[in-house]
Amino acid sequence: MNLKSKGLHKSLLIWAVLIAVVFVVVNLTQLTSKEKPTEISMTEFRHKAKAGEITEVVIDGIEYKGEMKAEDEGEKDIKFIAIGPSGERMMEFLSSNNVPATYIKPEDDSLLKSILVSWLPMIIMIGLFIFFMRQMQGGGNKAFSFGKSRHQMVGKDGNPITFKDVAGIEEAKEELEEVVDFLKQPKVYTKMGAKIPRGVLLVGAPGTGKTLLAKAVAGEADAPFFSISGSDFVEMFVGVGASRVRDLFKSARENAPCIVFVDEIDAVGRQRGAGVGGGNDEREQTLNQLLVEMDGFAGDSGVIIMAATNRPDVLDPALLRPGRFDRQVTVPMPDIRGREEILKVHAKKIRIADHIDFKAIAQGTPGFSGADLANLLNEAALIAASKRVELVTDVELESAKDKVLMGKPRYSMVLTEDEKRDTAWHEAGHTVTGFFTPLADPVHKVSIVPRGRALGVTQSLPEKDRLSAHRDELLAGIDVLMGGRAAEELFMKRITTGASNDIERATSIAKNMVTKYGMSDKLGPLHFGENSEQVFLGRELGQRMHTSEYIAKQIDEEIHTIVAGSYDRVKALLSEKADLIASLVDALMEHETLDRDQILEVLDPAKYAKKMAEEQKKKKEDDIQDDAPVSPEPASENV
Repeated sequence: MNLKSKGLHKSLLIWAVLIAVVFVVVNLTQLTSKEKPTEISMTEFRHKAKAGEITEVVIDGIEYKGEMKAEDEGEKDIKFIAIGPSGERMMEFLSSNNVPATYIKPEDDSLLKSILVSWLPMIIMIGLFIFFMRQMQGGGNKAFSFGKSRHQMVGKDGNPITFKDVAGIEEAKEELEEVVDFLKQPKVYTKMGAKIPRGVLLVGAPGTGKTLLAKAVAGEADAPFFSISGSDFVEMFVGVGASRVRDLFKSARENAPCIVFVDEIDAVGRQRGAGVGGGNDEREQTLNQLLVEMDGFAGDSGVIIMAATNRPDVLDPALLRPGRFDRQVTVPMPDIRGREEILKVHAKKIRIADHIDFKAIAQGTPGFSGADLANLLNEAALIAASKRVELVTDVELESAKDKVLMGKPRYSMVLTEDEKRDTAWHEAGHTVTGFFTPLADPVHKVSIVPRGRALGVTQSLPEKDRLSAHRDELLAGIDVLMGGRAAEELFMKRITTGASNDIERATSIAKNMVTKYGMSDKLGPLHFGENSEQVFLGRELGQRMHTSEYIAKQIDEEIHTIVAGSYDRVKALLSEKADLIASLVDALMEHETLDRDQILEVLDPAKYAKKMAEEQKKKKEDDIQDDAPVSPEPASENV
């Protein structure tokens, strides 16, 4: 019998039991709904029998059931029941008074029958309840299996991911290679007396590939992989999370050597006793059990626990001590070479043109994580499919990058000519400021097509990966942000709400310069931030708690000085470039979107002409090289 037929028979059995229960309940309801007989005493029964008012009677043991005449003529006879002794004298009494009587002989199984009739419905209900409880515990929902772990186990043959599928984080892979080697050859390490780290904590920003890296370790080691989220441990009932931790590690030891991976461990591993209102009993008990289980590993158990988080600062110190998560592997954002490799890995899954330059795409996507790059290629594939083209080309990739960075164009939004021109002045202010500010990121594209919540977008991309920034670069970034508001005030003679996000971001940069980076001339190299111990308090609350009112006032003054000084510099710059801004506005009104070359053509025609000439010269050289005859290879001599 196959699984499908077994499931069908099981369903039919359940429906049959339900129908039987409904049938019994309906019968019981009908029985109780019938007319209840009138109870009379034995004295009254004898009196009515002598008076001839008893029409018939049935004697069942000590019960006398029957019908008697109603007091009013014409009414229906009344059913009655009386309890009294039975025997020969009673039969003679009824016979002498001409009362028709029927005697029911007691059967041997009357007691069993009465028990079945009385208790059968209850037995059926209890059996049905037990049946459904067992089904719910054994089924997929496990509604009452609170103490069971909700992990997912991937066997040796079910995990095809290896280090070849992970790109852009070579240092992290090298650090985990010894974990793989230990899982493959544990005796080599134990023979030497070495102890492999019992816990490996993967730390990195969202989307950098922490979960993928953990799966690759399991795939390389050809070991079972237990995966669970930190939030799956915590429930509203105290003790349930600890029970799930015990069940998880019990299963892991039975399948050793293996890897236990806990994603987002900060959900259960937060610092105990911290935060507003104290700790949480359930979460803290779960954390305590996790600490105990990690200490309880035998040296040769072959169980390695890996965890991932993007908030290592909120974890309990007991988790990070030697013997538990004593190794932290940083999973960084990929650099330009890493982004190129990641793009090549994900490009294998889509139909992409052969001439695509992944290095150029990597140069134009600084700050992208592995997940962002995968999403970029997926968006390009979706665009290509919607256009019904055969392959993904540079056009689809550029459209996908614009969609990811700036949002999808909202062509349905109807703007008046005045609104479009106002947006053009604003974006032209950003563009010109970025173009003529030496340390600002080059402007890649500017558009007055509404995207997302913005009416226009100016996109700036750095020419290389930036690991740190000095003071002048931060000030240049503030200048570019203030260019839109300055252009509105200078050329539109009115200001709009379009600069709200620019002002917010500029203020945030200036605040960090003063409070975190020590770049204030008045306050000096001091840090005025939130207390690191108050991990659950808001930033502003933490800062106000540990900053005096006098220092807070000076911080506000310094922030104002930085932003106001930037605004004045930008206004002076834009006043000198008024003609170029007007030309750029006209170009935006005509084309709506300008790329880097078009911006260069408007703002610096001489440089644009030189660039075009160099590109034409390089193209001719490439064509000549391609057309050159290929010299035949020398024939190899036979030895």
